[in-house]
Amino acid sequence: MPEPSDTPSPSLSSGAGAGDVDALRARAREAIDALAACPDPAAFHALLALSEEVGLALATSARTLAAGSSWSQVAAVSGTTKQAAWARWHQ
Repeated sequence: MPEPSDTPSPSLSSGAGAGDVDALRARAREAIDALAACPDPAAFHALLALSEEVGLALATSARTLAAGSSWSQVAAVSGTTKQAAWARWHQ
């Protein structure tokens, strides 16, 4: 797997295309799969840390989406109610 510095990162902005998001998702999935297949305890520890980081990133992303759109949009994307989305991610 290439080191992060070896591969240019697609830049995401408010006008980012779906291709950028899809490319980043594929790279993240590849890294997660590589860690999951590794027998080193450090790989398991890294996955645990990533799990926490993803939870924090979801909250940031939800608030960003809500700021640019609405909590109704966050609810629609996450498959929940507006109230549940707000309660989970507003802070």
